[in-house]
Amino acid sequence: MPGLPWLTMGKNRITIHDVAAKAGVAISSVSRVLSGHRDVSEKMREKVEAAVAQLGYEPDHLAQSLRKGATNTIGFMIRDITNPLFSIVAQSAEHELRKAGYSIILINSHGDLDAEKENFALFKRRRIDGVIASLVSEDSPYVRNTINELGAPVVLLDREVTGLNASAVICDHAQGVREATADLIKNGYKRIAFVSGRKDVFISRNRIKGYEQALSNAKIKIDEDLIRLGKFGEQFAYEQTKDLFSGKKLPNALITGGIGASTGALHALKELKIKPGADIAFVALDEWPMFDLLSSDLSSVYRDPEEMGRQSARLMLDLIAEKAPSQAVVPTIYRPRSSSKALSHA
Repeated sequence: MPGLPWLTMGKNRITIHDVAAKAGVAISSVSRVLSGHRDVSEKMREKVEAAVAQLGYEPDHLAQSLRKGATNTIGFMIRDITNPLFSIVAQSAEHELRKAGYSIILINSHGDLDAEKENFALFKRRRIDGVIASLVSEDSPYVRNTINELGAPVVLLDREVTGLNASAVICDHAQGVREATADLIKNGYKRIAFVSGRKDVFISRNRIKGYEQALSNAKIKIDEDLIRLGKFGEQFAYEQTKDLFSGKKLPNALITGGIGASTGALHALKELKIKPGADIAFVALDEWPMFDLLSSDLSSVYRDPEEMGRQSARLMLDLIAEKAPSQAVVPTIYRPRSSSKALSHA
């Protein structure tokens, strides 16, 4: 009876013993060459490398990882994998980490706290060397204990958690939002609505801080009914935008926090036949080329996702090298376009 493939699959695997025999050297010599040890002669290196090439030998990285106590993998946990900004951040981080010999495991938490907790448990089982994470919430009960007990370095993306031994990449959202709100006020707008995600995360708190500072500087009373915080997704922003325009005192400007929120708000405005830049001023926090299909020339507050990825990778490598946790600040830039210009009926 012929052998089953899954039973015979590993029998012809080329091993380090085969390489040593082919090169006519000791196994320890092969090991030193493959690990890049400096105490190896050029002649020895050439013999081993020639044997490796002839045999097609591939090192068993899992076995090496178990011996070293490291897996050369970094866990990258994204709150919402459908958000294009996060895909750019992850790609940039992966590019930097790959140059240092690390690969990443990308995982999505779907904006769900239970899923996020399970993801951290998965990373712990996989014995990853570090985690870069965009947390769903900063004040959920398990966060500090779970991360501190992970046994691996952690870099947070746009999150602040007190009592946590972690580094963080923080964007200065307040600066960009303050400039955007001040520009709207200068152009004659006073009823400026703000729609964004959860208020228990740094990014929303920081954005609201800039928004309220600009209103305060202009001596405009803050109207809590114009501030709608809840979820970062399209549906929440869509519903809140519809609700904002169902009352008697309508907003004449709208700031939306994040790609999902901006998309949902723009869809709602389209259904309501309200045109950004003509019937209402509009500022999107974060940019996405697809916005041009919904409304052209949108004003925006920009944060560089590639820089966020580079900084998160740098902070991770610093932690792996046992440097102290630190913080990198990425600026935000207000980019005014026609959607925030002055309207005659503002």
